[in-house]
Amino acid sequence: MVSEVISALKRDYIHNLIVEGKRSDGRGFQEMRDISVQTHVIDKAEGSAYVKYGETKVLVGIKLQKGTPFPDSPNLGIIMTGMEMNPLASPDFEAGPPKEDSIEMSRIVDRGIRESHSIDLEKLCIREKELVWMVFVDISVINDAGNIIDASSLAAIAALMTTTIPADEENGFESIPMPMQNIPVGVTVLSIDNTLILDPTLDEEIVCDTKLTIITENEGALSGMQKSGAEPLLPETVMEMVNLAREKGAELRERYLSHLSIRG
Repeated sequence: MVSEVISALKRDYIHNLIVEGKRSDGRGFQEMRDISVQTHVIDKAEGSAYVKYGETKVLVGIKLQKGTPFPDSPNLGIIMTGMEMNPLASPDFEAGPPKEDSIEMSRIVDRGIRESHSIDLEKLCIREKELVWMVFVDISVINDAGNIIDASSLAAIAALMTTTIPADEENGFESIPMPMQNIPVGVTVLSIDNTLILDPTLDEEIVCDTKLTIITENEGALSGMQKSGAEPLLPETVMEMVNLAREKGAELRERYLSHLSIRG
């Protein structure tokens, strides 16, 4: 009962702020928090990145392993994405196997990488039908202050862009940079009282009517979209959200990823 009262008070507080044209942390509705991206932060990983969206902190490590290709793609490498939501990151996270939330969020990040063809998987083939590189994108949530998906998306692509594929001299495979050919970036837009809000805090996510995560590619094409929340969205609202995602996605690529370059 106490938690329900607190939740109702929080909802009223945030809704009242929005009516007044404000957010709890003082940002504008379409203003991002301070973002930082560090790469090469895990010595034992082939690639890694640590990203902060305000106080939301995400660490991504890239591990590589040789394996057998799928029968329907005998000359293509394999991508696998997983997310660990550390109980120390939030009182709502529990120890144990991945829960529904972490599976859903990792799939959104994975879809952006996969559907944008960001990695040239043909270049990860060592021997067709027999041996390819498997790319494991391991996401660890260090602290949850809202908008885990966008932070994870940015960290995953930054880690991949700084990954090196080791040589396999036995099979004549030379060491190469991860063959990147696109840079997908996720941007989440909330709708609260018909107001669109970017880079939500945890409290804003809790009280929002609905949210839409949109993953855009280099030229603004869409490679993924995921809606959460029961409230419907009008077509014109979706288009406005998409345009915001394109604009902010371009800014994120230019500011935090362009210096890494596409090395494939």
